[in-house]
Amino acid sequence: MSRYEDFLKKASAEYIHHDRFLSVRDEVLAEMEKRRFFDAKGVFGEGGFGVLAEKSMHAVLKRFAEPDDNFHEVAMEGFFADICRDGKVTEIQTKRLGNLRKKLDVFLKSYEVTVIYPVICNKWRGYSEASDKRPSSFRLSSHHRNEYSAFDELYALKGKLAEPNLHIHLYLMDAEEIMVKQQKAKGRRRARSGYERFDLVPLGIRRIIELDSANDYMQFMPEADGQFTSADFAAEAGISRGTASIVLNVLLSAGVVERVGKKGNFYLYEAAY
Repeated sequence: MSRYEDFLKKASAEYIHHDRFLSVRDEVLAEMEKRRFFDAKGVFGEGGFGVLAEKSMHAVLKRFAEPDDNFHEVAMEGFFADICRDGKVTEIQTKRLGNLRKKLDVFLKSYEVTVIYPVICNKWRGYSEASDKRPSSFRLSSHHRNEYSAFDELYALKGKLAEPNLHIHLYLMDAEEIMVKQQKAKGRRRARSGYERFDLVPLGIRRIIELDSANDYMQFMPEADGQFTSADFAAEAGISRGTASIVLNVLLSAGVVERVGKKGNFYLYEAAY
């Protein structure tokens, strides 16, 4: 048994909602594969294990959040919502949360909006010579993420996090990253490795953190009462000082902490309530 296979065996017992998630994932990937092999006229076309336009992570999470495709890609207010059902909007954003700002400016005036953002805790990377060949092996990336990693992205929405109609759901997940040999193209910069990401395929959900109100952000606060600096916060949370500064900046915008003074070169913070 390979290291990757051993990881999957152990992780499957740790994932939540895993039976339903696997059912949804395999169904979506099969549909994507079929669309890749056949064009609109049913003619056999160029194949591969991946997707054409919508990537696997986005498509799987969309179906997982709303199984009925009739509520997907709904035209409203000059935009397309990933999901809209019963007057509630759900947006799946796998990267660059700041790209949602224009949509949110419009949607939040009239609708409750839930943004689902996946945080990849463990990423297994596989390399392939072509998009129609699945990598023969995978190795674990040294870059691991946790819930605090999401704050780099939440920073782009910090001015909206106090909005009562906005809900952020962080999906802590594991995934396969499929790297394919980069094709030569005029005017296109070649990746240093010679490979580029082709797809990110979800493996399972470890935890879902639902940030539905300002009070929910309190779970990121250190357990100690009283005043603290970003250095104190970093030590308590087990993160770098740079990350701690970003987290506290976001929590400040969300109204969860207040700046109450300075201690040397550091701001002093305390819980707002």
